[in-house]
Amino acid sequence: MSLPPPLPPEPNPPSPESSPSYPPYPPPPPPYGGYPPPPYPGQYGVDAWGRPVSDKSKLVAGLLQLFLGTFGIGRFYLGYNGIAVAQLAVSLLTCGIGAIWPFVDGILILVGKVPDREGRPLRE
Repeated sequence: MSLPPPLPPEPNPPSPESSPSYPPYPPPPPPYGGYPPPPYPGQYGVDAWGRPVSDKSKLVAGLLQLFLGTFGIGRFYLGYNGIAVAQLAVSLLTCGIGAIWPFVDGILILVGKVPDREGRPLRE
């Protein structure tokens, strides 16, 4: 059994003067989970934590609910058709006394406690 022949010397070894004194740049990080990176906070469509924001306005939904809540218009705007029909029915069946529910609901929408139908927070 014989050993392989030694490797020939490198033709032009790098000189200490030509080699950089800084380390090479690290490789770029891998893509975010294989997908494009998420949008930056503050950009349209996401909130400060990077969660998607609804295309519905909090102010429009709240004002519709405050002024036309007896008819459930604010909830129709947000996509909650069942709740809107229930608010309409309760307001009509109680001769207007049930309109307290849509009024309180409008305040909750303006405060930001009610998301849209997909669970996304309403935009400002």
